[in-house]
Amino acid sequence: MIAAALLLGALALALAWPVPVALSRANWPARSPATALVLWQAIALGGGLSMIGALLAFGAAPAGSLGSATAELLPAFHGGPIPVHFGVVHLASLTLAVGLAVHLALNLLTTAVRAERARRRQHRLIDLLASPVQAGSGARVLAHPTPAAYCVPGLRTATVITEGLVDLLDEDELRAVIDHERAHLDQFHHLVLLAFRSWHAALPWFPIANRAERSVTVLTEMLADDAPRRRIGAAPLRSALLRVGTSGEPGAYADAGGVTPDEGMLERRLARLAPGLLPLGRDARTAVWSLSAAIVVVPSAVIATIAF
Repeated sequence: MIAAALLLGALALALAWPVPVALSRANWPARSPATALVLWQAIALGGGLSMIGALLAFGAAPAGSLGSATAELLPAFHGGPIPVHFGVVHLASLTLAVGLAVHLALNLLTTAVRAERARRRQHRLIDLLASPVQAGSGARVLAHPTPAAYCVPGLRTATVITEGLVDLLDEDELRAVIDHERAHLDQFHHLVLLAFRSWHAALPWFPIANRAERSVTVLTEMLADDAPRRRIGAAPLRSALLRVGTSGEPGAYADAGGVTPDEGMLERRLARLAPGLLPLGRDARTAVWSLSAAIVVVPSAVIATIAF
């Protein structure tokens, strides 16, 4: 049990600092954002499992397994004596593990509820203020001079563009922007961002949570850029980004949750649209996917071995 606790603790420490820091500074995610996004999700999930698992393993060590520890400690909740081989540090470790798991779960639930309420308000405002769907675009038009576009996900989705954007862009550029927003909806980026937003809300003092949310936001923007690039080419999207500038980046979006874009996000997106940037090779992608699987499987397997 102590060996399992040390292994999980070391993994949690690695996933809490050096691994995500290295990933956030790497250049390769721009070449294959989907692969990088999978790795970020694995880091978040594996880190949480390792952290909670390490606390559980250490706390349950006197009993030899989590199942035995539960059987021995449950009578204490009904006024029975606490087994003498459980010290204060073991009880504190178990309490912290349960508290952390509940805290993370409740934050995910409350973040989801707040996001859904915000989306419903946005849909009501769109119904009230936006004109009907623009012919051929599938987007609602909002009477506002600032060029902007955003999407509102949920059971009922909406893509909104402003009159300022319509006046600023030509037909291909406007189509590229709308395709970008639709890609956010089609690929359910709001669910990915919701998980990282919840992690950040649960651990606001944890610098990696903020770094992860920002990095994932950039990756979802890059993935959404790929949709219009495949359909109509990179040139119209690049031109639209240059014309609109930073006003169309996350933070202006209805479902961005107040995320402030990374400095230089626009430049990174523009650089990625330049010709000559190739995706990662098959071997490199396979290695990253294998690493992602291992980051989740290893703590899960260790927790399973100490369960009974």
